[in-house]
Amino acid sequence: IRNPKKNDGFTLTVFVLTGFTGDFDLQVFLFFLFLAIYLFTLIGNLGLVVLVIGDIRLHKPMYYFLSVLSFLDACYSTVVTPKMLVNFLTKDKTISFLGCATQMLLFVTLGTTECFLLAAMAYDRYVAIYNPLLYSVSMSPTVYVPLIIGSYAGGILHATVHSVATFTLSFCGSNEIRHVFCDIPPLLAISCSDTHTNQLLLFYLVGAIEVVTILIVLISYGFILLAILRTRSAEGRQKVFSTCGSHLTGVSIYHGTILFTYVRPSSSYAPEHDMVVSVFYTVVIPMLNPVIYSWRNKEVKDAMKKFFRELGF
Repeated sequence: IRNPKKNDGFTLTVFVLTGFTGDFDLQVFLFFLFLAIYLFTLIGNLGLVVLVIGDIRLHKPMYYFLSVLSFLDACYSTVVTPKMLVNFLTKDKTISFLGCATQMLLFVTLGTTECFLLAAMAYDRYVAIYNPLLYSVSMSPTVYVPLIIGSYAGGILHATVHSVATFTLSFCGSNEIRHVFCDIPPLLAISCSDTHTNQLLLFYLVGAIEVVTILIVLISYGFILLAILRTRSAEGRQKVFSTCGSHLTGVSIYHGTILFTYVRPSSSYAPEHDMVVSVFYTVVIPMLNPVIYSWRNKEVKDAMKKFFRELGF
């Protein structure tokens, strides 16, 4: 990856993240707001990881996937939020060329991995509900471990393609990125190169990943719906709904924001609106996931009660 050049021959070594606003009072308010969100995100997600590791009742593929998702969300938020918090309180809002490339590589990797992981979790729920007697065999470590590793591998590959394609462009005009972190669309917006190929790459690759992962979720839940219709017990149906409802909620929110941000014509790019949506799926959704996946799950709630009792609460 080469450094971009300015027209005057000097090397462009930094970008400027302009952020939400220039109003210092509002920036202080946003600092404390996002600091609270970030701390809640770390405590909630890493706490869920500790809970799954420490409670033998949660040593099941479903909760292994959930712990991986929680760790992923903690990392996802950490890639973006600390730099954003610093920028709220300082006048120097620069980020180095290498730092910008690294940030984009990491957050695209983690974001794409989450798409694949949510699809794997839907398949896991299908296996558990549609054919529970064969669940332990169908979702043995030889199955769920490759699914997790494959999710990360797909994320790394996708992020590498976009990072190389974006940071081999020339940035010979303004170095101001109208965003709070180094995302692909705002970087393409300030490049003086022809970004048509990059736009197509973004649209088709993200679109393909979205179509494949959403189809896996829909097909899995189609079979789950059939299983629900075959279940005569009201208690059994309630258990299925409580198990799957949280996952469907998380999938809908996450994929909705991804589709809005990336799978649309570049002519509809609006920096302010896209900034808010991007912050939502990189900062807010990781905070919500521990709540979404635990508040209706009896086993997780029981494990939490046991944990707090052991701590003397």
